Amino acid sequence: MFHGSMVALVTPMKADGAVDNEALEGLVDFHIENGTNAIVVVGTTGESATLDEHEHCAAIRCVVEHAAGRIPVIAGTGANSVREAITLTRCAMDAGVDACLLVTPYYNKPTQEGLYLYYRTVAETVPIPQILYNVPGRTAVDMLPETVERLADISNIIGIKEATGDLARGREILDRCGDRLDLYSGDDATAMELILMGAKGDISVTANVAPRVMQEMCAAALRGDRGEAERLDQQLMPLHENLFLESNPIPVKWALQEMRLISEGIRLPLTPLASACHAPLRAAMQQAGVL
Repeated sequence: MFHGSMVALVTPMKADGAVDNEALEGLVDFHIENGTNAIVVVGTTGESATLDEHEHCAAIRCVVEHAAGRIPVIAGTGANSVREAITLTRCAMDAGVDACLLVTPYYNKPTQEGLYLYYRTVAETVPIPQILYNVPGRTAVDMLPETVERLADISNIIGIKEATGDLARGREILDRCGDRLDLYSGDDATAMELILMGAKGDISVTANVAPRVMQEMCAAALRGDRGEAERLDQQLMPLHENLFLESNPIPVKWALQEMRLISEGIRLPLTPLASACHAPLRAAMQQAGVL
């Protein structure tokens, strides 16, 4: 259903931490102009953990309304409470998103059976296409391939964002359910290889900063042009690495401030990027051709 470079969009904020809807609309236009294939709003990079329910739904509506059908919109609606996940997923469906992205329930540390029942419950309650999201480095729970395979039998679970960076894990998911479930990378540094293996695209942090090159790299990998994909990925690799000098989205928000696309707002417990990280990230941006 979705393919290519899908930006894990930041949520722009003013200096006082209020969501900046004008800047958010500007980012939507920026990505449409630069060929991004889909927008993922209020995911991890969008600081979903610090938005209240009203802000979360308002940001989704803002993006859907401003996109106006020009680009697919996917909303992050996962939570560590199944009731909250259902509420957010229903809100996103009512707003008109094309699909929802649901992270594994964080902090609770559920069993594999708990993960299966959580996703099945949301999918059966809210009839919208849904993408699983596995990022154990943040959630302290790892959804195993056998659980993904079970969930692939649910008709409106259409894909998984696999953010372990483990290519062997990606291969196993493709082998188990590649004909029933689309695989997306959630790790920019290994996205090219995963797409060449059979993944359908990358839900990307790097695409916030270098959307055109990221889209071209994903397109080359999707058509099997390894040489061109590798050339573009090497151009992006310093960004893939330096956008994680501190916890995401601290570095990517600083980069977008340097590009004059957003202002300085970020919410505690996240803090502005340390000054020691400015020079290497600026150099990465220059290599990617965005400064």
